[in-house]
Amino acid sequence: MSLSPPLPPTQSYRKTWLDYPDQVELLIRRGLIVGDVRAAERFLSHVNYYRYSGYGLAFQTGPDQFKPGVTFEDVRAAYDFDSALRDLVTEALEGVEIDFRAAVAHHFGKCHGAFGHADAANFFGNFAHAKWLERLREETERSEELFVKHFRQAYAEYPDLPVWVLTEVMSFGSLSKMVAGLVKPDKKLVASRYGLQPFDFQAVCHHLTYVRNLCAHHARLWDRVWAVKPTLPAGKFWQPPYVPGNDRLYSTLLLLYRLLKWCPAGGPGAADWRARLHALLDSPPPLAVALARMGMPQDWKANLEWR
Repeated sequence: MSLSPPLPPTQSYRKTWLDYPDQVELLIRRGLIVGDVRAAERFLSHVNYYRYSGYGLAFQTGPDQFKPGVTFEDVRAAYDFDSALRDLVTEALEGVEIDFRAAVAHHFGKCHGAFGHADAANFFGNFAHAKWLERLREETERSEELFVKHFRQAYAEYPDLPVWVLTEVMSFGSLSKMVAGLVKPDKKLVASRYGLQPFDFQAVCHHLTYVRNLCAHHARLWDRVWAVKPTLPAGKFWQPPYVPGNDRLYSTLLLLYRLLKWCPAGGPGAADWRARLHALLDSPPPLAVALARMGMPQDWKANLEWR
C-alpha cells in the first residue's frame, strides 16, 4: 500500500526575533539554571541560540522543558565536548580521505589508463556514469589549482584530467560515487587495502562522506543518530555488546581508528589519535546517559579493536 503525500502545512511561523537578554530569559523560563546571565548573553552572541538549543535537547524532559538542576554550563560543556570531538573526527577523516584518493587513483589508473574513467564500460552497468562525469568536469572547471590550469593550457583532453590528477580535484562525494560505480574486481582490490569487503567499503565511503559534510558545517556529532549508516566489518568485536549498533558516533570512531591503522602511512599516527580520543571520551558531557547517546557500551575500552 502506497503512502499518501503529506498534507501541506496550515500554520504560519509566528516566532519573533529575540535579543540576547530575551534569549537567556526564555531558557530560564524553560527551567535552565543560569548562574551568570551576562556570560550566557556573551556566549549566545557568539554561538547562535538555535545551535546552542540543539545541545540542550539531551538535557530536556520534553519539548522546551529542561530536567531539574540542569545549568547553562552543563549544556555548554556538551557544546565544548562536541567541538573537540569534531576536531578529532575531522583530523582522522583527512588522513583516511587522502588515502582513499591515493588508493583509487593508483589502482584505477593501472587497470584502465589515464582517462579510463571517461569510459562507461569501465564501470558497473547501472552506474549513472554520464551524470557523474558531467559533475567531475564541472568540478574541474571550478578548480583554481595550478596543476589544473597548466593541464588546461597544455593538453587537448581538458576538461578531462588523468585519473591520478582528477582524484585530487573531485569532491569526496564524487569519489564515493566512483567507488560505488566500480566493477566488483576493482572494488575488491581497493577494499582489500583496508581489510574490508567490497560492498562494505562502498558503504563506509558513503557514510564518511556524510560525516565529513556534518563536520564541514560544524554540525552536532556527539549524540546524533546517523542518517547514513556504515556497514561494519565482520567479527565479534563489531557486534553487540561490543558495538551496540551502527547508527551513532561510537561505531564511526572505531571504524576511523581501524582505517587509520590500515592506511600504509597512518599506523604510527593512529595510536596518538586513539590516545587523544580516549582522553576526551573519558570526560563526556555531564549527563547520566552520555555514553548511551553516543552508542557506547559502559565498558567500551574492553573492545580489542582499540589495540
